[in-house]
Amino acid sequence: MAETLLKPLKAGLIGSGIQASLTPSMHMKEGDAQGFRYEYELIDLAQLGLTTDSLPDLLKDAEERGLSGLNITHPCKQLVISYLDELSEEARALGAVNTVVLKDGRRFGHNTDWWGFAESFRRGLPGADLTAAVQIGAGGAGVATAYAVLSLGLKALTVFDREQERAEQLAETMSSLFPEATIRASGDITSAVEAASGLIHATPTGMVKYPGIPLPPGLLQPHHWVAEIVYFPLETELLKQAKRRGCQVLDGGGMAVFQAVGAFQLITGREPDAARMMRHFQSMTA
Repeated sequence: MAETLLKPLKAGLIGSGIQASLTPSMHMKEGDAQGFRYEYELIDLAQLGLTTDSLPDLLKDAEERGLSGLNITHPCKQLVISYLDELSEEARALGAVNTVVLKDGRRFGHNTDWWGFAESFRRGLPGADLTAAVQIGAGGAGVATAYAVLSLGLKALTVFDREQERAEQLAETMSSLFPEATIRASGDITSAVEAASGLIHATPTGMVKYPGIPLPPGLLQPHHWVAEIVYFPLETELLKQAKRRGCQVLDGGGMAVFQAVGAFQLITGREPDAARMMRHFQSMTA
């Protein structure tokens, strides 16, 4: 019995360029607060010199080493689905997974990103005008943010992506899930932003490894709200420019915390203290 109690619960994060991630600390600190040993590791494709082709081997290795679960981030959120046994309703609808529970020799895929973004948006941009929004990015994170903001009541969404086909696929998927909303892919970002009440940025641009800004800042006007998914750094160049132009802004910190809250519960089977996890995150980013 004592040996069982002393055995640590193990989990990890698979992605590329993730050395600055705060996810391990959020998970382990909450484990400490709840009185159990929790080891959470980074499995960084870039640092290991691996490509996404290594994903099946990494999943198998995690199982063999006794990990209870994995978080999945860029660029693996959609690719990982092929190697899973079951998907939650949301993960299936979104076609993207950010949490994999490893249990009894089976792999269960979940998506806590959408709820994390929705909860952050609801708290951080209360009363935001949900008439129309532009979203840049149609990858795994973009699917989650679109689902979240449409769930909150957004009436119209225009999607942009460097890969037009991917933007069109996201628009088609969301249109089937939210038939009451107007959702389309477009290549004309200027007119779309002019007609929108808000902007959602859902690409890695602005991260430490991918510096830059995803659109000409002159397109932003004071009536726009701007929601970001990047949280390292918390104030991206996009948010700096948006603030200068009088926009209401939402950084990626809330999404990072609330997706971790959901993932912690799934991986450990224990109810996390969301407020405590938020305080810990804020202490690391102050």
